[in-house]
Amino acid sequence: MEDAIYQIVTELEHHHHNPQSHTPITQSSLQALQTLLDYTLNKDDPIELQNLSDELSAKNLSLSTALLHPLTAAMDSGGPHHSLLASKVYLSLLLTKDFPVISLFNPVAFHSLLRTIRCSFKNTQLGSQSGGKKRGGGRKNNNKNKGKQRVELDNDDEIEVPREFDIRVLFPVLERLNLVLGFIHLDRFPDCLKGLVQTIGGIPTTALDTCGGTSNYTRLCNICSEILSELLKAEHGEQGVTAVEVLKSLSLPIIASKSPARTFGLTYVGKMSVMAKDSDEVRKCVVNFPKYLIGKAPERAELRALAVESILEVVKALEYEDQIGFSDYVVKMTQGKPQLRLLAVDLIHNLIMLLDDPLGHESAWGVKCLQALLEICSDSTAGIRARAITNLAQIVGFLSGNSENKTGLMKIMGFGEDGGINDLLRKRCVDEKAAVRKSALVLISKLTALQGEGGGFDDMLLKIMGVACSDQLVSIRKAAISALSETFRKFDDENVTKEWLHSVPRLITDNETSIQEECENLFLELVVDRVSWAGSNVADMSLSNGVLDLLKELCNGEVSPWVKKICTNLGKKKKLKPRVAVSLQNIIKKSESMWVTESKPIEKWLAPAGAWFLLSEVSGFLLKVVDWEFLYHHWQLLDKHESVNAPVEEEEDIESSSVDWAGDRVFLLQTISNVSVELPDEAAADLAHNLLKRIEDFSMHSMEVDAHVKALRTLCKRKAKDSQEADKLVNKWVHQLLSKASKTLESYMTKESENNKNNGLFTPPSGTRKGNRSSTKMSKLLAQAITAVYTIGSLVVVCPSADLKAIIPVLHNIITSGISDPKQKEVPGVLVSFKQTAPSLYIQAWVAMGKICLADGKLAKRYIPLFVQEMEKSDIASLRNNIVVMMTDFCVRYTALVDCYIPNITKCLRDSCELVRRQTFTLLCRLLQRDYVKWRGVLFLRFLLSLVDESEKIRQLADFLFGNILKVKAPLLAYNSFVEAIFVLNDCNAHTGQSNPLSSQKESRLFCIRGNDKKSRSQRMHIYVALLKQMAPEHLLATFAKVCAEILASASDGMLKIEDVTSQSVLQDAFQVLSCKEIKIPTNKGSPATESSELEEDASESAVKGRVITQVVKKSLIQNTIPIFIELKRLLESKNSPLTGSLMECLRILLKDYKNEIEEMLVADKQLQKELIYDMQKYEAQKARSTAAEAVDKGGSHVNSVHTCAKVSSAVAGARAEATAKSVLRDVNQGAGTPSLSAMNVPKLKSSTGGATRLKGRSSAVLESLRRRQSFDFDDES
Repeated sequence: MEDAIYQIVTELEHHHHNPQSHTPITQSSLQALQTLLDYTLNKDDPIELQNLSDELSAKNLSLSTALLHPLTAAMDSGGPHHSLLASKVYLSLLLTKDFPVISLFNPVAFHSLLRTIRCSFKNTQLGSQSGGKKRGGGRKNNNKNKGKQRVELDNDDEIEVPREFDIRVLFPVLERLNLVLGFIHLDRFPDCLKGLVQTIGGIPTTALDTCGGTSNYTRLCNICSEILSELLKAEHGEQGVTAVEVLKSLSLPIIASKSPARTFGLTYVGKMSVMAKDSDEVRKCVVNFPKYLIGKAPERAELRALAVESILEVVKALEYEDQIGFSDYVVKMTQGKPQLRLLAVDLIHNLIMLLDDPLGHESAWGVKCLQALLEICSDSTAGIRARAITNLAQIVGFLSGNSENKTGLMKIMGFGEDGGINDLLRKRCVDEKAAVRKSALVLISKLTALQGEGGGFDDMLLKIMGVACSDQLVSIRKAAISALSETFRKFDDENVTKEWLHSVPRLITDNETSIQEECENLFLELVVDRVSWAGSNVADMSLSNGVLDLLKELCNGEVSPWVKKICTNLGKKKKLKPRVAVSLQNIIKKSESMWVTESKPIEKWLAPAGAWFLLSEVSGFLLKVVDWEFLYHHWQLLDKHESVNAPVEEEEDIESSSVDWAGDRVFLLQTISNVSVELPDEAAADLAHNLLKRIEDFSMHSMEVDAHVKALRTLCKRKAKDSQEADKLVNKWVHQLLSKASKTLESYMTKESENNKNNGLFTPPSGTRKGNRSSTKMSKLLAQAITAVYTIGSLVVVCPSADLKAIIPVLHNIITSGISDPKQKEVPGVLVSFKQTAPSLYIQAWVAMGKICLADGKLAKRYIPLFVQEMEKSDIASLRNNIVVMMTDFCVRYTALVDCYIPNITKCLRDSCELVRRQTFTLLCRLLQRDYVKWRGVLFLRFLLSLVDESEKIRQLADFLFGNILKVKAPLLAYNSFVEAIFVLNDCNAHTGQSNPLSSQKESRLFCIRGNDKKSRSQRMHIYVALLKQMAPEHLLATFAKVCAEILASASDGMLKIEDVTSQSVLQDAFQVLSCKEIKIPTNKGSPATESSELEEDASESAVKGRVITQVVKKSLIQNTIPIFIELKRLLESKNSPLTGSLMECLRILLKDYKNEIEEMLVADKQLQKELIYDMQKYEAQKARSTAAEAVDKGGSHVNSVHTCAKVSSAVAGARAEATAKSVLRDVNQGAGTPSLSAMNVPKLKSSTGGATRLKGRSSAVLESLRRRQSFDFDDES
């Protein structure tokens, strides 16, 4: 000990004689001193320390004062081992009994201690700066000889210790610090207290990478917790102030990321909540801590979610009353800034799920939270709306499990009330933002249980969900399918069934494979399995109305095509189980037995609608399940039904009474065809003979003919020994049927010709028995002739190689009988016009001829022009519809022949009949998708008018075409054709430089929306907006430039005649397009957290580059555009054109939207700035005058005389104009006086008081004043 004391005294004496050197005490002296202090503390014997003090006293030195500066310098030295050893010595001195603490404790030294603790975690590899170069040089071989280096280190422990920092060295320092705080109170040293809290609070975060193990980190956190708890005692100052500092130091790790430091922070806050029971000041701080975290919550979505989770962990630790108070604070947040509103949405959702009994009574805190959440579902920010609706859906799902909560929830959400949840959903399901629409659909799916029980199920919501199934975005379609299917799953309602079947099965043709698979699975679950269950239990109960409604809707003409495709897909994938076929047979048998039980005639019985249809679709994959005895029995029943209905005399009565029977017979025949392989040979032969006999009679309904022909062919194919024998059998009966059909036609035409001749010579007496018999006979012959013609078409499809030489001339005579020929008019009565006398026969003849042309290319080449002529001139809608179908089939078979007639086909898009328009639209879309027709010429422009068609169904189809198909297949089509569309829709030929010939004027007007009335303008604008929505941001900018260059510039150059009415409409449309919000580049105006979390696609690096390029292009674009506007404005003013107002409104919006770009241009061109501001001011004054005049004129009835009214109007308008003018120029001149308008020959903007310094900031003030002018605002700008 004597040597140690001598060393310490010698070094302290040296420091005393060199007070300016600031040299730290050496490490060896510190170790000697620490050894001495450890002996004193452990043995509780101060003798050695007293000897040191005596030695120093002999040198006229005090131990405390002599050690203070060298120790402080050592703690500030920077080396972790050296500084920590100095800190340990410093704290040990303070702990020594009877040591003069007051003289040793110093704020400077204490801050050095804290700095040492903080710096200990910065570098985990370096021990001290001394020897650093040697160790640094040794690192060069680390990568080459890692294994060898590690062995050397293992063999030499003395090398490893100084090279790496061991966290355990810090433990004694922190433990001694905790002991020191027990008797040294920091209430007189607030800076030291604050620094200590910040240091200890940050240790759990900074020590994550240095502890080297969980045990060390746990021990470190426990020591920090003890120190913070010690600091929170009253001896160290006001507890509230200290608690604030502690919570602030813990806030960052709590909300920054998921880590052990966050766990430590939350655990200690929980510990503080226990302390709060004994201290009101600490309780107040802990209660306000969640509010503080809200203010510190990050904007990024992931970190924001973590912050919400942390806030709720803190709230859990609060008392119930404080939790309720926090919920009230969250409700107030819903009225704050976007960031606060978004946090409030998440907090409300979690609070309702966290706390007990949220809807206990009407004034409960949960009720307030739900009401606030409902209001924020209509927030102005799309991201907040979407998040609020999503959270509301989760809350509904959570609360619906409790019947008491369910009742309260229905009352709060206002089911069946005006302004309730149904009204909210109707608006949000058609929101402009995809994320909002998706969230609304999710909410609907959660509300299905409440909707049904509350009696407020909204049919409009069903329709909205159905429309959403055809949305442009895949995610929206999936959400709509899920919501509608959930509704269908829970409610056995006719309207729900109908909407689901009309909306979901059609998606089997969707471009997205996952949607197709989902469609198949849902059909299997909600239709097939439901029917299977009902058929399996049919023996014990009557047929369910829900299943009967389901089967009935399956055979709807708009549903059945999709059902067929789904059943085919399910059958190929072997997902159809035998149970469904057995169940359908049971349903049919049960229906028959119930009919017989009620003593009704079996001849009039019909199976449940749709049962035979579904059985016919599934039987092809379940051959062995369908019983032949069952099929044969019902075949006989349907024969009896036919015999009962046979005596009906009139054709219309026959059709109306037998259509259901005929449909069942068709599906039964299809079922028999499907299972014909399993039929016995004798039964198959009898059936074939019966089918052939029925076809030869030509007495069937036309819808049965195809089924009989196909069934007969199938029997021949499957029962023949080989394919050659089957072909011979088919050719044989086809030839036989064609011969009889030809004779039937000739018989009718001969009889009709004779009657026509007789009617031409004399008029027979009417009302006689003979005349009635003759009329009845002709009706029967006509019905047979119609069926014969239809049968010919069916036979051609079955056997294209059949001999038709005798048939074609007969059909030619029928289809050309309606064509007038001047030569034949000279001989009256020679030609019979079947178009007039037998329109059904006339239509069927065209259909049959079309099928023949599909089989014979040479014949098609001759007759296709005739089809086109009839399509354009016929006044029979059903015939036009059939010819459109045939022309599209010709386009597939003979693409080159029909290509030149595509414009003729597109004329049917403007047909007077909705069915023809819809059929044409659908068929052309299919051709375009399969590339049989190209998007070139007028085709695209003619399709545009379907967007504003009178029919809602056609408009929906058009929206789907432009939003889904074209956006993927031809993304540049909207951009390339946009300017041309403006001219075409206005029927303006200025862009072509020539006028249309008279022959095409009628056609061009058919595909335009000419006129300047409100309806025409809104329809054209709807089309423009639909096209703009399909464009990428760079195409929007290019479209802006094209509209300016090809329309506005051509008008200012005189190429576009302003005096022409159509040109004026083109210009006005151009102004509206340039000022609409859809042509603007989409930007995130809110905070990143508000918007980015709800976007469907994350921003990528290319998108960032694109935004930079976009800004450059925007600047160049707008600087090239403004001069065009100025030149065009002068031209319009010179001609006193009414378009000046539209131009100025458009210019005002550009000034507002492109403020920065225009401002830079105006700074460089002062003259343009003056002209622009003056013209704006003059236009504003004129607009104010006209507005004031209109206002006074409306109130003119209260004025006694017209003269007085005019005076008042002039006075009010003049006053307002003068005030507006002065206001504008006052803003421009920054408060300077403004001369009267009459004294202003030229625009004078120079201030009478300001100097040159004011001109520098003038342009920004000018634009800002224009942007803020209330008179310039549009109602639809948002």
